[in-house]
Order: sequence, then C-alpha cells, then structure tokens
Amino acid sequence: MIARVADHCFWLGRYLERVDCTARVLHVTLHLSLDAELGPRQCWLPVVIVSGEREAFFAKHGEAAAGDSELVQSYMTWNPQNYVSLVRSIAAARDNARSIREVVSLEVWETLNELYLWSQSPAAREEYASNRYAFYRTIRRAIELCRGLLQSTMLHDDPLDFVSLGLLLERAGHSARIVDVHHHALRKDETRLDVVVETGVWLSILRSCSGKEPFMKRHQGRVTGPAVAAFLILEPLFPRSVRHAVAEAHARLLSIRPAGANDLPGERSLARLAALDAWLSSRTPETILPIHDLATYVVSETAGICEEIGRELLGYGGGTAA
Repeated sequence: MIARVADHCFWLGRYLERVDCTARVLHVTLHLSLDAELGPRQCWLPVVIVSGEREAFFAKHGEAAAGDSELVQSYMTWNPQNYVSLVRSIAAARDNARSIREVVSLEVWETLNELYLWSQSPAAREEYASNRYAFYRTIRRAIELCRGLLQSTMLHDDPLDFVSLGLLLERAGHSARIVDVHHHALRKDETRLDVVVETGVWLSILRSCSGKEPFMKRHQGRVTGPAVAAFLILEPLFPRSVRHAVAEAHARLLSIRPAGANDLPGERSLARLAALDAWLSSRTPETILPIHDLATYVVSETAGICEEIGRELLGYGGGTAA
C-alpha cells in the first residue's frame, strides 16, 4: 500500500470522527444552555476550547464573544477558515475519500458526497435556521452511516485499518479534551454549582459521548463527576472511552505493522501507542486524579502518535492534514 493512499485513508477517518464529535458537542451544548442554570459563557466557552480553537476564536471575535451562542455555533459550523468547523471538516473528509475512490466503497462515497452537497445547499442553511437540533442530528446520522458502511462494504485490509486508526486516535484525543475542559471549568467556577445543576452538566458530557445509558448500567444511576470522568477515560467496554479507543487503535496499528517486523517502518509509532495503551490499562479511578494532568497527557500523546505515524508510515514530516 503506497503512502499516498494510506495518508488519505488515515485522514478520512480523522475527519469523519471530527465531524461527528463537533456535531455532538454543539447538539448537547444547545440542550444544556436551555436546561441548566448556567451562564452562556459557561456553556459555550468549553465548545471553543474542546475544538482547540480558543486562540483563533478570541483573535477573531474577542474573548467576550465566547458567551454568544449563535456566534460560537456559526463559527463551529460555517466558518471555512476554521479547520474544525463542520463544513470545513465535511469537505476535507470528502476530498480525502475522492482521492482514494479505488479503495473506498461506492456506498461510502455516495453517503459522504451526499452529506457534502447537502451541507453546501440552501436546504442545510434553512434547517440550521429553523431546526438546529435536526441540523446536527442529520450530520451525525450521515457520519454514523458512513462508519457502518466502512465496516460492512469494504475489505478488512490495510486501507480500512488506516481509516480506523485515524478515527480512533481522533476519538481518544477528543474524549480526553471533553473530560478535561468540562471538569476543569466546573472546578474553577467562582460560584459553587447547585448539585442538581452540576449533575446536569455531567449528564450532558455523557450525552456528548453517547455514554449516558452505558454509564447508568455501570453505576445504577449515581452520577458524580469523578465517576463520569473515570468512565469516559477508563471503561474498557465503552467504545467512546479513551482507553477503548487507544486499545483499538493499537490493534489496528498491529494489523498494519506487526510487532517484531523489524523490516517494516512504524516501530516508534507502534512502541509509543503500545506504551499509552499499557499506561491507561494500569490506571484506576483512584489514580486518574488530577483529571487535568491525565487528560493533557492523553491529548499530547495522541497528537504525538499521529505525527509519528505521519513521519514513519505516511511519508511526511509533520502532522499536517491531507
């Protein structure tokens, strides 16, 4: 498999997951802003931080704008200069898929192309204006359909492994950011939140990761910040937890570059990902504190692993998007 094809597969997976994560966070935060007794800034600043766009957003709109729900949503949805906006990420996913039409199934291509064309149409703008929840739901369902079609219509060989690898590393970093930013915001708030409001915030974090029902099955309805953080970081059977995503990414990289295959590139990437997987497996709910330090480490390591994969397997020196 040539590096160019592997590169496009890897970034296709990353952009698909990025679209889904952004739509999830916007959808859930919109609910939270209406249901919880929180100020607009408490609700919407975490969206900007989770996306990694804090500095760029402040430079463009000013720090006070982080409390403007419409401005934040517009920036995260329509801004073509924002690398993680929905329209920019959908277009990037489609461009990568178009570049590897020889390996992407027709069903995956049609679904992604339809999402792109819809996102550029007046119909999408109209739905955004009239029914914001339906707008985000439409995007999420299209991405979920793409992910299902990838698994059910493509050969389970190297191209799909690279797509899955990119998707899983993107997911691990995003889940860590969500836990870190929201946990940090709650702890640093100048006023103590009512227990009911704080519970609502943690439930919103679970919903943004589709984790409410799995969490309730594990904890019988007892919602606390430490329990939610531990679940989203360490639960090995929940597919959107950091630990599960890292373990699956390690398995995909092992399929691409088996351990002990010294004649193949990727030794440093595999070793680094194996070390992160082992480190997370050794953590317990009691040893993940402070949350900020652990989440920051995970975000830094997943980004570093992506750059290492780029250097060793994808044929470029940095972590630049395809």
